Amino acid sequence: MSRPLHIAFVHPAYRPDGGAERILARMLGALGEHAVRLTVVTRRWDGAEAGPDVSVVRCDPFHIGRLWREASFARAACHALATLDADLIQSQTRIPCCHLYRAGGGVHRVWLRERNRARGWRGSLGQWLSPYHRYKLAEEARLYASPRLRAVICNSQMVADELAQEYGVDPARLRVIYNGVDSDHFRPDALLGETAQIRPKLGIPASAPVFLFVGSGFERKNLGSAIAALAQLPQRDAQLIAVGQDKHANRYRALAGRLGVGARVHLVGRQQDVRPWYGAADALVLPTLYDPFANVVLEAMASGLPVVTSFKCGAVDLIRSGDNGLLCDALDTHALASHMETLCDRKTRDRIGAAGRTTIRPLTLTRMAGHLMALYQELLSLGPA
Repeated sequence: MSRPLHIAFVHPAYRPDGGAERILARMLGALGEHAVRLTVVTRRWDGAEAGPDVSVVRCDPFHIGRLWREASFARAACHALATLDADLIQSQTRIPCCHLYRAGGGVHRVWLRERNRARGWRGSLGQWLSPYHRYKLAEEARLYASPRLRAVICNSQMVADELAQEYGVDPARLRVIYNGVDSDHFRPDALLGETAQIRPKLGIPASAPVFLFVGSGFERKNLGSAIAALAQLPQRDAQLIAVGQDKHANRYRALAGRLGVGARVHLVGRQQDVRPWYGAADALVLPTLYDPFANVVLEAMASGLPVVTSFKCGAVDLIRSGDNGLLCDALDTHALASHMETLCDRKTRDRIGAAGRTTIRPLTLTRMAGHLMALYQELLSLGPA
């Protein structure tokens, strides 16, 4: 090809603490080292994060409510893409006009099923009555039936298996490319000065076991189970720090109060840099109801923290429970508490944390970019998109 490869990325909006956004920014940065031309089609984007060599096309049609917002953006994005000379269109959101879809959000049908398992019959009824979720499910089915779709990037084998089972997607079109993480940026001794200030600021004793929860959207990430498990620990000085934002945060403060651990649960909100918080903690606890592969798991493992997560997190691809991490059912608070109690032992958490860091060291940004470029070239070799 005589001109640089032109790749258009579709992503609704950039939010500084969003996991999908951080991965897209990392992808753009890594691909910038190759001879490619990059365009982002979005409603809102921070150009500083995208980088100086990324063109941004903004599509933000008038909308009221999230259903109208998503549907209007999908139409506007496809219209804008038709005017670009992109060789490949990779979307981070479900639109029918893309050639390549990155299933970073997993399978909506599976997420609803897992959420309903936690909510019970009320959740199932609410889903059935929700126009938004009916739209999302129809949108998902339309995407995977689209003749334009050439391949799906899955960030875990778990998601690839779900797509094959739920929508009958040909396994040959499913490509597992793990997210990359910079293990020099996320490392055990990162930002020691900032780390040293966190426990005193929160009034946490230096000797207390500290469990860290990171993620916005507390229901999906299942902060409630982490609080309930903390209340079951025999270590009465154990603490839980929750980094992230949720409009219902006061519900979780109230839950901690009812369970008698209100003084030991610290909801600190969104943080611009999470590295000091990894450094101040003894373990990451993420009993997520459903997560294709939480970036915070990779970041915590790179930071040397032992990780406790659920069977419905894509990290199950890499974690051998008891060796380089710990796994349990998201709703089994007794098993979760048992794992947390195990990690109150310093030698055990040091061993598991070190093994976790060794596991993710090969998952570099360079490796991710190389796999993406190989996939792009393979798709282009099949002829015009």
